[in-house]
Amino acid sequence: MPEPTGVIHDIGYQRYTGPRLGRRHVFGALYGHGLRTVFGLGRSAKAKIFPWLVVGIVTVVAAGVTAVRSQLGQVVMTYAQFADAMSWLVIFFVAVAAPELVSRDLRSGVLPLYFSRPLPRDDYALAKLLSLVSAIWLLLGGPQLVMFLGAAFTTPDGLRGTWNELLDLLPGLLYAGLWAVVFAAIGLLVASLTGKRAFAAGGIVAVFLMTTPVVGVLSILPSRAVNELAYLASPSTLVGGVGTWALGDLLVPADQGGGIPIGSFGPVYAIVAVLLVSACTALLLLRYRKVAAR
Repeated sequence: MPEPTGVIHDIGYQRYTGPRLGRRHVFGALYGHGLRTVFGLGRSAKAKIFPWLVVGIVTVVAAGVTAVRSQLGQVVMTYAQFADAMSWLVIFFVAVAAPELVSRDLRSGVLPLYFSRPLPRDDYALAKLLSLVSAIWLLLGGPQLVMFLGAAFTTPDGLRGTWNELLDLLPGLLYAGLWAVVFAAIGLLVASLTGKRAFAAGGIVAVFLMTTPVVGVLSILPSRAVNELAYLASPSTLVGGVGTWALGDLLVPADQGGGIPIGSFGPVYAIVAVLLVSACTALLLLRYRKVAAR
């Protein structure tokens, strides 16, 4: 009988004995990766063009508003108004960012790899949603900070003027957060329905823009109640209605028209906004439970 000739070679494989960071760190890593993805960080130069073009535009607008105010001594645009003025850019930003976050993973088929690790399906969806919310808030909040710094350094009232500017800035940042939550919830849900980024982007734009004519039609009907509730039909005007109710003159001063004419239906707008975000988030979680089950 021939002697066995097999040899066992020790090539240095060792079991991992380091700390296992757990679910929270997995969620944080996915969130950070998503935020970097939105702005094209760590990716090709082509992926950086659109997001940083939008960042440049909103920053230039904020710097222009600040420069005009410093020269004329008049508030050209409030902090909260800045978010409203940039709403069209935000729509297209979401239309590009949301498919990058989720449609690419659907198309490339990497979700089974994500879910083969200790990553709950809900955590994946929520981390992506939080990444998009943070990106939109930074997009709107960063230029507001530029406006604040310009106003703080040029105010003739010293510390009192700076404090008053800060009190105006904080509601503006909260309003930017409302824009971010509503737009991210809707955009990510639409993007999660297809692995083709072009289809996802088109669907997102359609949802936001095709609802605008509905508002126009309802707002000219002979019923005053219908006119005041018409702005519920579009995400953009829904957010504006909540801002009009919650911020009042901080959003649009009375001498400029006083914001969206919602009458006494302000609480209705707030409730609808909460329900809309909750419904979109629930449907997003349901979507990924089904994707993972395939």
